[in-house]
Amino acid sequence: MTNRETKTEENSTAKTRQILGMKGAASGETNIWKIRLQLMKPITWIPLIWGVVCGAASSGNYSWNLENVLQSATCMLIAGPLMAGYTQTLNDFYDKEIDAINEPYRPIPSGAISIPQVVTQILVLLLSGVGISYILDLWAGHDFPMITILCLFGAFLAYIYSAPPLKLKQNGWLGNYALGSSYIALPWWTGHALFGELNLTIVILTLFYSFAGLGIAVVNDFKSVEGDEKLGLKSLPVMFGIGTAAWICVLMIDIFQAGVAAYLISIQENLYAVILLLMVIPQITFQDMYFLRNPLENDVKYQASAQPFLVLGMLITGLALGHAGV
Repeated sequence: MTNRETKTEENSTAKTRQILGMKGAASGETNIWKIRLQLMKPITWIPLIWGVVCGAASSGNYSWNLENVLQSATCMLIAGPLMAGYTQTLNDFYDKEIDAINEPYRPIPSGAISIPQVVTQILVLLLSGVGISYILDLWAGHDFPMITILCLFGAFLAYIYSAPPLKLKQNGWLGNYALGSSYIALPWWTGHALFGELNLTIVILTLFYSFAGLGIAVVNDFKSVEGDEKLGLKSLPVMFGIGTAAWICVLMIDIFQAGVAAYLISIQENLYAVILLLMVIPQITFQDMYFLRNPLENDVKYQASAQPFLVLGMLITGLALGHAGV
């Protein structure tokens, strides 16, 4: 491969990373719609969309008919592009100073998009998410607008996570748990509520599962250590150091998945529990191969290799709960 071909391939990869909202993106994008998409970080939509699938599975009432497919697709639209997009745009709005240090190619610090355009995007995404949530409640025949309430709660949680005076992300433990529960529990509750009755058991179990999500959230903090230190943000890598924070991260991910497997055994869903535990083994392998050895350099590589097993484990849990009629 020639130097020109190599450079072209690198530029193409950087532009793709830019659109997806990943670390190491290119700069200089001028298409406003691509810039808006970059603010919404499509790569972050996937866990929330998957959470809706897990919730539908745990309800035990999902059927493969056209109406259910369209309802679940609408729910995924709310959870992913609209509300995750709102959350990420809001977060970038309040993280302008940090991004100027850690990721200066991001749309706001680079000047690729104006502040009024960002505010408009935040409001459009939020109002669209809430409005479509209410329509989905009516479509599903809900007497109580549970999906709308969950959408509003998620919007509020996103705001206090990113915005002062609370700005939960300044607290390594509380902020990361808020993020982890938003990516696991909230979309799970929404998918479950769409097709069944959301109950206390599902709420508690998914909040417990969200401690594994806390570990995943900590992985994202390693790329921002320099900016967090300068601005006084108490992320776990800043508070405990890189090595200790990496161990905290992987232990949270593994222990709480094992705890969910133990619960499945307690309700006689032994096969599902064994499969879930088998999903943890490759995660531990990739933690040793990549993350624990160099979390600063291998964070993206670790997430790409290990997280598919975590999300498959979530679906296995959802299927087990639906099968048990929890």
